[in-house]
Amino acid sequence: MLIKNAPDLRYSDVTPKGLYVRRREFLHAAAVAAVGGAAALAPGAGRLRAQGRGAKLPNVKKSQFSTDEKLNSYDDITSYNNYYEFGTDKDDPQRNAHRLVTRPWTIRVDGMVKAPGSYDVESFIKPYALEERIYRLRCVEAWSVVIPWIGFPLADVIKRLEPLPSARYVEFTTLNDAKQMPGVRVPVLDWPYIEGLRMDEAMHPLTILSVGLYGEVLPNQNGAPIRLVVPWKYGFKSIKSIVRIRFTDQQPRTAWAVSNPREYGFFSNVNPTVDHPRWSQATERRLGEFFRRKTLMFNGYGDQVAQLYSGMDLRKFY
Repeated sequence: MLIKNAPDLRYSDVTPKGLYVRRREFLHAAAVAAVGGAAALAPGAGRLRAQGRGAKLPNVKKSQFSTDEKLNSYDDITSYNNYYEFGTDKDDPQRNAHRLVTRPWTIRVDGMVKAPGSYDVESFIKPYALEERIYRLRCVEAWSVVIPWIGFPLADVIKRLEPLPSARYVEFTTLNDAKQMPGVRVPVLDWPYIEGLRMDEAMHPLTILSVGLYGEVLPNQNGAPIRLVVPWKYGFKSIKSIVRIRFTDQQPRTAWAVSNPREYGFFSNVNPTVDHPRWSQATERRLGEFFRRKTLMFNGYGDQVAQLYSGMDLRKFY
């Protein structure tokens, strides 16, 4: 993986302003720590508070697929976000996502599948029992969170839609609407945002579609009305605000892999031994904590998912 010369740089190769300015958070936290106040600080200290709370989701059951780690606060996970359609700074999504209209919402299903069509999101969700799954989520910028997602297994959806035996991948597409999403007016990525999974990854019991968090309807800045959550992969794989699901026999051309393939691969499994060219992935900082912690292979879900990649060179297939 090589670093590009300045004339070859694209806008998407430049470290977003939101990452660059985080150095101030660290310096401020260090100063407070010197006088014994570090425990009160976290990445993003001093952010805007989350605006309002969503409606409660009824009949949510606890899932066996949950970590027992301490949850991040609601404010942490709703005011410090990566959602470039609403801006590249971490507080841009909270500030701008109120523009997003999540009802009515249609999900188009097509490709190699027996049940193609356009599905209203309510009818799409209705057949499934909602579960709370407390997952770690690790972002490629070396920060992490623990979130109580509300959702249901993607495998249940795939079984219902009946992909053809020749379908090897599932591709997802995010809404692309400049009127609602000011970030898409800037060529940070080649919009719309596209992500994808190999079929066995999509069918794994840890992979879910989420419609809420903290027992409430998913906030806009976190991917309303429906998003993917794949806890053993870096956060950008968990695509938000899904409007299309396509079954295909070809590996999807995913947004970050197209924009900068030397830094962002298709698989994007959390792997502390493969550094991002501009920073190490060996450690991470949990929102709400001052000190860094060791990054776990597959984000700590290795016992459940390592067999999916048996025989693969995970330094090559990053």
